[in-house]
Amino acid sequence: MTTDHQPAPVPQDENKIIAERRVKLAALREKGVAFPNDFRPQHKAAQLHTQYGDKTREELEVLEVAVIMAGRMMLKREAGKKAAFATLQDASGVKADGRIQVYITLDKTGEAAMEALHHYDLGDILGVEGTLFKTKTDELTVKVSSLRLITKSLRPLPDKFHGLANQETKYRQRYVDLIMNEETRRTFKARTAAMSSIRHFMEKNDFMEVETPMLHVIPGGAAAKPFITHHNALDMQMFLRIAPELYLKRLVVGGFERVFEVNRNFRNEGVSPRHNPEFTMMEFYAAYVDYQWLMDFTEAVIRQAAVDAHGTAVLTYGGRELDLSKPFHRLTIVGAINKYAPHYTNEQLHDAAFIKDELKKFGVKPFATAGLGALQLALFEETAEAQLWEPTYIVDYPVEVSPLARASDTVPGITERFELFIVGREIANGFSELNDAEDQSARFLAQVEAKDAGDEEAMYYDADYIRALEYGMPPAGGCGIGIDRLIMLITDSPNIRDVILFPHLRREE
Repeated sequence: MTTDHQPAPVPQDENKIIAERRVKLAALREKGVAFPNDFRPQHKAAQLHTQYGDKTREELEVLEVAVIMAGRMMLKREAGKKAAFATLQDASGVKADGRIQVYITLDKTGEAAMEALHHYDLGDILGVEGTLFKTKTDELTVKVSSLRLITKSLRPLPDKFHGLANQETKYRQRYVDLIMNEETRRTFKARTAAMSSIRHFMEKNDFMEVETPMLHVIPGGAAAKPFITHHNALDMQMFLRIAPELYLKRLVVGGFERVFEVNRNFRNEGVSPRHNPEFTMMEFYAAYVDYQWLMDFTEAVIRQAAVDAHGTAVLTYGGRELDLSKPFHRLTIVGAINKYAPHYTNEQLHDAAFIKDELKKFGVKPFATAGLGALQLALFEETAEAQLWEPTYIVDYPVEVSPLARASDTVPGITERFELFIVGREIANGFSELNDAEDQSARFLAQVEAKDAGDEEAMYYDADYIRALEYGMPPAGGCGIGIDRLIMLITDSPNIRDVILFPHLRREE
């Protein structure tokens, strides 16, 4: 096993290739031309294809389009000593072709450039100047008049036909994955498009983007196990943020009536295809709205993000159609169990002892303090949740598992809360906010009792947040949308690590 200071061993044949490339780099250093920084590209491959791809050879000859561009050499074909073709790849791809062919000839670029090209390797970054033309096979090509090596690549790229075959290597060496895999580049450009869409949508609806602390004295705003750290200067234990909720609601108290934050959260829990301990959420809070308004608004946010990132709200996920254009379904917890596990009777679903026995069959042991609502929720998670393929809001969560949500004014024991499920996964969680300081204090105390009884995910008592509520918070609603899971849907990605640029992995062995 390697240590932090010992990199994983490099295969012998790769060591040889690297050594040969280092010799080439040393020669460049001696000439004083290694790693120049005075080349300024003016064109991108995709733009050239879009603007000139449909031109004929004759039209291009008349236009004499001058090109100055740079890119990574992905292919090279030398035709003797007088001519060569190469393919350069830049960052402009995905929606259009991000690669373009270049043609280097002895009579156009000179003997020195041809000799230098012979020593260039796949993966090197080149700068070229020239004019556009089309070959006999109608491939858009740059006829090179000037050729420069911008960056020498010391490591060989993976085989072009097999790419990165190992999925873990793709995650661990994302930089190589991005070079070799257009699908990966497409995924992360879609992620950026979705995030841009969300920000624009929020701002258009008068929400102000803010930033709140990532280091918390008290881990609040969600039921989760935190990462623990130490603040040396203040000599105090602190926690990485599990949610920004309580800080965002402090801002609502302060008079910012519509706020949102795109935030990194950290929960020291399991890793799975849909769970990552470090993840991205978009949380937003609005004064003078309730959870019914929130459901309509959240639906609109998600639908618009899909359209802007994917081109349509009708997606395909795992080979099945997923239509985000239709109104999302709404079910209660018991209603969902009735629909997806209809063998349970209404009497059984309101019998705590029966549900406890049923949960044992699923290997679930609820806390001794769990009431009927929490037991129903646990049974829903085991029997119905995974079957919620179409977008579905599960509403009216019990008070005991919703310590920050406003209690219903009409139905005892439940809150005005929802969770949104798509393809069997939770995508969003929102509720009418609890703005009664005394009720919130009592809820926090109940959480402390649950924590003392062994629930590691129960919340702490946050005295400063109670103090903020005592100044008065207007009625409000708030929601958090899981960005990583949303991007999984939009890009048809089966694993959350597919949509996180640099997911954490075990140390290399």
